[in-house]
Formats: sequence, C-alpha cells, structure tokens
Amino acid sequence: MADVILEMRNITKTFPGVKALDNVNFSVTEGEIHALVGENGAGKSTLMKVLSGVYPHGTYEGEIYFQGNECRFKDISHSEEIGLVIIHQELALIPTMSIVENLFLGNEQSKRGVINWNASVSKSIELLKKVGLHENPNTIVSTMGVGKQQLVEIAKALAKKVKLLILDEPTASLNETDSDKLLDLLLQLKSHGISSILISHKLDEISKVADSITILRDGATVETLDCKTDKITEDRIIRGMVGRDITHRFPPREHEIGEVIFEVKDWNVYHPIHSDLKVSSNVNINVRKGEVVGLAGLMGAGRTELAMSIFGRSYGKHISGFAYKSGKEIDISSIDKAIENGIAYATEDRKAYGLVLIQDIKENITLANLKAISNGIVINQPKEMSVTSDYREKLNIKCSSLQQLTVNLSGGNQQKVVLSKWLFATPDVLILDEPTRGIDVGAKYEIYTIINRLASEGKGIILISSELSEVLGICDRIYIVREGKIVGEMPAKEATPEIVMKHIMTQEVTEL
Repeated sequence: MADVILEMRNITKTFPGVKALDNVNFSVTEGEIHALVGENGAGKSTLMKVLSGVYPHGTYEGEIYFQGNECRFKDISHSEEIGLVIIHQELALIPTMSIVENLFLGNEQSKRGVINWNASVSKSIELLKKVGLHENPNTIVSTMGVGKQQLVEIAKALAKKVKLLILDEPTASLNETDSDKLLDLLLQLKSHGISSILISHKLDEISKVADSITILRDGATVETLDCKTDKITEDRIIRGMVGRDITHRFPPREHEIGEVIFEVKDWNVYHPIHSDLKVSSNVNINVRKGEVVGLAGLMGAGRTELAMSIFGRSYGKHISGFAYKSGKEIDISSIDKAIENGIAYATEDRKAYGLVLIQDIKENITLANLKAISNGIVINQPKEMSVTSDYREKLNIKCSSLQQLTVNLSGGNQQKVVLSKWLFATPDVLILDEPTRGIDVGAKYEIYTIINRLASEGKGIILISSELSEVLGICDRIYIVREGKIVGEMPAKEATPEIVMKHIMTQEVTEL
C-alpha cells in the first residue's frame, strides 16, 4: 500500500456568517491523482487555500500533515518550500515577461544577487521538455495560447521541485486537444512519483485520470471513492455532489417554435488589429421565436468574435452585412443600439466583462437597464431592491443578501447574476457565450432550465458552447463554425457527435 503524502484532519474554516468547511478530512497517497469534486460553493477552493497557506495557520481549525510532519503554513511560499504547489484557474503568469522570466520569478537562478541567465535558459529548456513544450524560453508569454501557458505553469511548479501539485480547473479554458495533452502530462508526472490533486467539473476527465475521488458538499466530506475497487459512474458522482439524482442531464422542453425573430445576412468581420485577417466570412444565420440555436466549433473557430460583432460591433473592424428583426432591417452598430433593438449578449468571460466584481448583486443586475429604475438622474432604490429581489427568486441566486459583492459568489451564482442583468434589459434575442463554463453539474442544470423557460416565453436564444454534449442536449438547431465560416446546419435531433465533428474537421464547406 502506498504511503500517505498528505493528510488533512477535521479542517473547519469559517467566514463571517458562513461555515465554508465543516470538519473536512482529506488524504492523498504518494504517486496518485486525486480528484476533488463538488458543486460551486462546496468548499473545494477554500480547502486548497487552507492547504497551500493562502489561508494561514491560525485562521482555521484542524491539522495538516505532509509526508508525516505537521505543517503550519504561514503563507504560500512556506508551502512551496516543501514541494506543495498550487496552480489556480486564473493563471499567475506575467504576460509581458518571457517564459524563462516567469519560470524563475521569485525563484531566480542567481549567485550573490546576480541572475545567471545562461543557467536559467538551460534549465528552462530542460523543464519545458519535461512538459512537452517546444518553445524558445525567451518567448513572451502573452503571444502563446492558454494551453501552452498552462504547461508553463506546470513547468514553473517543476522548477520548485514539486511533490504534490494542485490544479484548480486546469482545463476550464482549454479546447479538447489541449485538455487531453494536459491530462496526459498529469499521467506522466504520476509515473515519476509526483502526486496531484485535480479540481474539475468535467467528469469525463476525472474518469480518465483519477485514482481516487473525494466529493464535497456544503463544506463537508461526502465520501472518497477508490477508482480501482469502487463502481464509479457519473451518476454516482453527481448524486454525491448535489445530494439527489439527476435522471436527465438536460431538462425536457416542449418545442413551440415560431417565425424568424432575428437574422444576420452576408456578415463579414475583420480582426481589430490585423486588418487583413477576416474572422467572419459571409455568415448567414437566423433564430426563431422559442428556438435555441447552437454555434458549435473548436476554440478559435470565430464563434465569440461573430457574437461580439453582432452585439453592437463590440469586436472587429470593417464590419459589413445586414441584421433583421422580425423581417425588418435594424441598426446594431453600437451596444446601445443593439440593446434598444432587443439584442443581449452574455459574455464567456463573466469576471472580466460580464460583471463589476467590486459592486454588489443588485447594482450588477440593474446595470444594463438603469433607466427602468431611475428618473434619468437618481436611482429609485426601493424599486431597484424590488426588481433584484424578484430576479434573485426567479433564478434561485444563492447569496447572503443583495448587498453581497459579486466577487464572493460561486461561479454558478455569478452566471445567474449575468443572466439576470440581461433579462432585466428585456431582450427578445439572447446570445449566451459559454454560459456554463466553470460551473458544476447541478448549477448547469439550473442554467439549462432557465434557458428552456426563456425559450418557452418566445425569446430567441443563440448558444455558444465548447461542450458538444451541451449543444446536442439543449439546442433545437445547430450551426457549425470553422475558421469564421458556417460549414454546416442541421436540426439537433438529427445530429450526432460524429456528424458534427465531421463537419468541423472536413475541409470542404457544406452547402446549406
């Protein structure tokens, strides 16, 4: 039996008015990949922040043992000294610095205060080779894709002689190819004796690489499963996470689809910096009342760029084409005009563009339609509170109060605030860009239910998702996007993963 490298005993962490962790017990054996799963707000990230010293000893109750020794970490550098390294979902690289500078930032290869750049570059090449990245160490990080940046983060951990690697949603922003590469790397690290803790909402990834799975719910340990001996199914994991069975991953919906409510014709968009690069080419799409239309494609296919260009030309240059609502041409040349014409866009990056994190929930919900709660100058605060209370109830936003800062909400509840904001703007057409990215299966089901309800109210929904199962499960009709072009269109009931992938990967454009 393998030795235990980490043991956390009876960890309890309390914030004002909230017990985030309640006597959690968690252990990892040497050379294993241990998955940590649970709904948003279950306590996963809090537990890892306790472990890594982000929340120092004395701010929580319980004990931590690493390689048999009790640890009382005072900060994150203290935990890194003994080989415990955490990689957060938001990468901690300096984008304007080179790979080599990032790899040894705070861990410089120096003697008497002078950095040995030759040694740094040489060591960088060795580390990059270990993670399968063949880049010049002097490459500026911002010029690389997110997948490669994740590999740099892992190389940085290896430079610190990591023994236990913690990865918090490492594939949330990666395409399927980069995700597979990252998971294969974890398996390689495992073969070299490096243990890993993997936090992920992607159950298929967990099934692929995990040796053990610990489920948290409401800040407490539900159970730990041994993938070698226990019968592991996605349904069992989901039941542990949400405390109930979800018999259907996607809620059923009665399809009452009406006439075309919105369409764009001959839509062309050029890159905002590289003016000769066309990112959307002669796109023709439409959505009907009560219909959910999916845009499927690989990351980088141009789906987000298309959506943002439609929403008030918030992306791109030299945009041409025509937009129609209920058969009449409309002006969507600015965000204000798009909103006035009943078009809304919920961004894929809710933290950077969808929310003002330092403002409270009610201020975020009313932000896109302030005129509805004001006299043009002064906010009617009782009306604002009434409106936001209504959306809190309708979308089941879990919060301590409407004055709670949005930065302190779980990912799923942040997404509900984004949806509330745009619903309060009373759109007829809602473009949802990766609406379930980074949220757990229980919260996803709630988002799907909200989408169904909006469709049943006669709204047109355009859904962008990198999860093919989501596109097939929630949409009525699917457009397939590749290199800025529409290369296929089909009813969702006739689509299969194989058919969609064939359209994505085939070079010839399918005539529609």
